[in-house]
Amino acid sequence: MATTERVVKRTYEDYCAIADDKRYELLDGDLMMVPAPNIRHQRVLGRLHIELARFTRQHGLGEVFVAPCDVVLSDTDVVQPDVLFISRAREDSITDENVRGAPDLVIEILSPSTADRDVGYKHHVYSRHGVLEYWIVDPMVETVAVHRQREGRLELAGTFGRRDRLGTALLEGLQLDLDDIFAS
Repeated sequence: MATTERVVKRTYEDYCAIADDKRYELLDGDLMMVPAPNIRHQRVLGRLHIELARFTRQHGLGEVFVAPCDVVLSDTDVVQPDVLFISRAREDSITDENVRGAPDLVIEILSPSTADRDVGYKHHVYSRHGVLEYWIVDPMVETVAVHRQREGRLELAGTFGRRDRLGTALLEGLQLDLDDIFAS
């Protein structure tokens, strides 16, 4: 006789109860440890954060946060994007503890241990929950794949690399020099 194993999904409440000495995300009810990123990842992250935070503050467009910052998309999906932008129109999603709902812009910087998740499940979950734009940054090949909402899903709008300038309608006037972002 075959036995059926009951699958138990964890919730946001379970997520909050774990020790906070390590970074985790909750993806479809599965608790996933997020290891510390490498130095190349951190350099790119720092440069993106500085440029985006400076621009948004200067133009009063919203707020930029970096990981670790919990983004609660549902009771079973809690992510910590590398960088996220919340526009003034969505600022009511920012609480003292976390962000509740989809950011306007999410940026994930690929690491060997998280790349499959970032390109696969997280792309799907960001699309489903209404993230307007999703940048997948690959620091090894020095590219940014920009995905934008179109007809209810995130679709690839373009891939940019060194010598390119990257902008977004979400931050009108922003022009990131990718040579500077990927500089050694």
